[in-house]
Amino acid sequence: MAPGNRKAPQRSSASESSYSLAEFMHDFPDDESCLQWLWQTRYAVNEQGTEAQCEKCECITEFKRYATKQQRQSWTCTQCGHHVHPTAGTIFHKSSTSLVSWFYAMYLMTSTRCGISAKQLERELGVTYKTAWRMFTLIRNELMVQDDDEPKLSGEVEMDEMYVGGRVRAGERAAYAHLERPYDRHKAAQELANKKRTPVFGMVQRGGQVRAYVAPRAMGRFVRKQIAVDVEPGTHLFTDEAPIYARLSREGWYHEKIQHLEQVYVSGNVHTQTIDGFWSMVKRGTSGTHYHVSSKWLQGYLNEYAWRYNRRGPAAPDVMTRKQLFQDLLRRSALITSR
Repeated sequence: MAPGNRKAPQRSSASESSYSLAEFMHDFPDDESCLQWLWQTRYAVNEQGTEAQCEKCECITEFKRYATKQQRQSWTCTQCGHHVHPTAGTIFHKSSTSLVSWFYAMYLMTSTRCGISAKQLERELGVTYKTAWRMFTLIRNELMVQDDDEPKLSGEVEMDEMYVGGRVRAGERAAYAHLERPYDRHKAAQELANKKRTPVFGMVQRGGQVRAYVAPRAMGRFVRKQIAVDVEPGTHLFTDEAPIYARLSREGWYHEKIQHLEQVYVSGNVHTQTIDGFWSMVKRGTSGTHYHVSSKWLQGYLNEYAWRYNRRGPAAPDVMTRKQLFQDLLRRSALITSR
């Protein structure tokens, strides 16, 4: 086989990449290209980007962009002089950070499985940590939210709870040294750790989507409420033997339990391996990438992991390449107004 042309590199057939950094830089080399994309996506009604719907004239008319000393990011209606700002109402509104930096942050968030830290974005963009953290927080909380209009989970649904946060220190473990059985010492230490952590509840449809929420410490009522909201009636539910699921069968759900306390993890079709796989990605991200996640902002991180899981991978009903994932997030940034 002839050697490759370094001036026109080709993606290997074995590569998982579908949208490289070089391709991103080609599509959005500067702020002007990003602004033009926003105008074309949000307002323009023709391919040339010269016409749009004027809110003041209430008709489709010609718009022009005039050069000003203030370098305003606006287009002007040639009929009435009405100004349209493509960034108004979006997460980019009133932000002094360049648009290409915002777009690159979204590219990074859709190019990884376990996320990227704000500290890393600070190093990548040359911005302050406060700016990088604000960018990621707005993207998570505004664009990656778990929408209420998403289809309900159905078929076979697994659910499980976990705890995110601190660990039991050696001095705290010493308080349980008098217990004879190792299992009793481990259980006592685990109960202490759970008091220091933030509870999280999740549901996943086998071969489908996932839902994940920060939960109150008394989870029973919250779990039943979320099941009623997110799960279709008649769905087959799989859980472990935790007491918070004890009333599901009495409330009409087809419910089967796997006995984790008896060291049983799979029994035929009964298991919670799918939701455990999702939790493993969340844990690797919160402990390995972010190191520490505050309970105040934990829901945003769960939204990010759930958003990626629901759109990429063999378990997703609508599998997206990384390029499609980035384009979908970019499209949401143009169409979803900031709360």
